Amino acid sequence: MPSHVHWIASRKKGRLSDLLRDFKSFTAKKLLKMIRKNPTESREEWMLQQFRHYGSGCPQNQQYQVWKHDNHPFWLESAWMIDQKTDYIHNNPVEAGFVNEPHEWWLSSANPQSPIKVLEM
Repeated sequence: MPSHVHWIASRKKGRLSDLLRDFKSFTAKKLLKMIRKNPTESREEWMLQQFRHYGSGCPQNQQYQVWKHDNHPFWLESAWMIDQKTDYIHNNPVEAGFVNEPHEWWLSSANPQSPIKVLEM
């Protein structure tokens, strides 16, 4: 989704919260670099100003804040719950009106050509 991410994840070792923290850190740095290095990005000043604005109110004293510090985890304790959340995630861009069918959203495991893949558990 353009404004948020849904994912289902598990870890064999370590805490899932550490994985999420590292994901947010890596993607924020990558995104900021891509914005700065793209000579055709007409919204560079505006986006960086927005990230600076939200970073200035951050207790960690960050220069930029790309991701919110909170998240909304669900404990998926059954195969039914995993299937229900997967369907919700796949249908999210349809409900938002971006595509007509889940498989049409490029960054979705519902799209066979997407770089997003589902791993067997």
